[in-house]
Amino acid sequence: MTPRAVRTLEEVDFIAAEDTRVTLKLLNHYGIKKPMVSYFEHNIRERGQYIADRIAAGENCAIVTDAGMPCISDPGEDLVRICGERGIPTVVVPGPSAVVSAVALSGLATSRFTFEGFLSVSRNQRLAHLQELEGERRTMVFYEAPHKLLNTLRDMAEAFGGERRIALCRELTKIHEEVIRTTLDEAWRLFTERPPKGEFVLVIEGRGEEEEEQISLEEAVEQVKEKAAAGKSLSEAAKEVAKATHYKKSELYKAAATCGGASRD
Repeated sequence: MTPRAVRTLEEVDFIAAEDTRVTLKLLNHYGIKKPMVSYFEHNIRERGQYIADRIAAGENCAIVTDAGMPCISDPGEDLVRICGERGIPTVVVPGPSAVVSAVALSGLATSRFTFEGFLSVSRNQRLAHLQELEGERRTMVFYEAPHKLLNTLRDMAEAFGGERRIALCRELTKIHEEVIRTTLDEAWRLFTERPPKGEFVLVIEGRGEEEEEQISLEEAVEQVKEKAAAGKSLSEAAKEVAKATHYKKSELYKAAATCGGASRD
């Protein structure tokens, strides 16, 4: 905690907390007594307007999250939006940021990166999100919960290739902070043997030029047809060629199926 953060908590009229029990421990540590209101994912619409009403009436409020930077992949972003729409000024009191901390520790390129937040719990939506990033050259940053980690690593390996490098940053800025630098395939194997614990930030290298074979679509489709003729399903053949080129699996599958001459699946 910075002196400014402690002073802010001391001076505001009330505190909006993701979990009042967690925030109470923080306040007790600094000997601060302030009224709190709970503000979390399932009450953001109703409670956000209530908080904004109190601020508009003349009170000052601080928003506190359980971990990481408030308002980043956090309900606080909605409260900032509400305040902006109502002309209520907001200020930031900088604290730990898991995104920037993970990028700094990743050992991957830091000059350009994209923050993708949490992936969907739906596998179809998760895969669609990852497939959109197949050609992304910037370093990619994701948040992930331990109970979803294995499925996410499996889908990332399918979308990006198992040899793509990843840094798994766990429990950043806390007692059990850990950074594992490996590949997607190796990460999946590691956590099938060691159940994941704690919140993760996943930092994945962007696609390099060497991963893309600059061949024409017709040449890529021919590769798909050759693999299919050798016994692979058309879907599997399209998937393998897509990983080695800049074309999408769906694009290759459709073109090869249209050409005919191979069993689809």
